[in-house]
Amino acid sequence: MPTVLSTLMHPQRTPPPPIDVDLARVMGVGTAVWTAALLVTGVLWLTGAIPGRWPCMCAAGAVLGLIGVLWARRNGHLSADGTGAMIRPGRQDVSG
Repeated sequence: MPTVLSTLMHPQRTPPPPIDVDLARVMGVGTAVWTAALLVTGVLWLTGAIPGRWPCMCAAGAVLGLIGVLWARRNGHLSADGTGAMIRPGRQDVSG
C-alpha cells in the first residue's frame, strides 16, 4: 500500500475524455464578435479617434474566424442525437 507522502508526491489522475462540441457554432460566435468589433472600430477610425491598425486587427480576426468555421464544417459532422456535439472524422456516431 502506498504511503500518504508517495501518493501526494506522485498523484495518478486520469483526465476526463474531451467533450465533443460544435466547433462551427463556437467559431461562428467568435467571428460575429470580431465583425461587430470591426464595425465599431471602423466608425471610430473614420472619426479619427483610433489608429487604422485596430480595424485591421478586427478584420483579420473576422477572416480567420470565417476560415475556422469553414474548416470545422468540412472536418466534422454533428451527431444525430440533436445535442449539437461534433463527431470527429473517423469516429462512428454511436447514438441511435
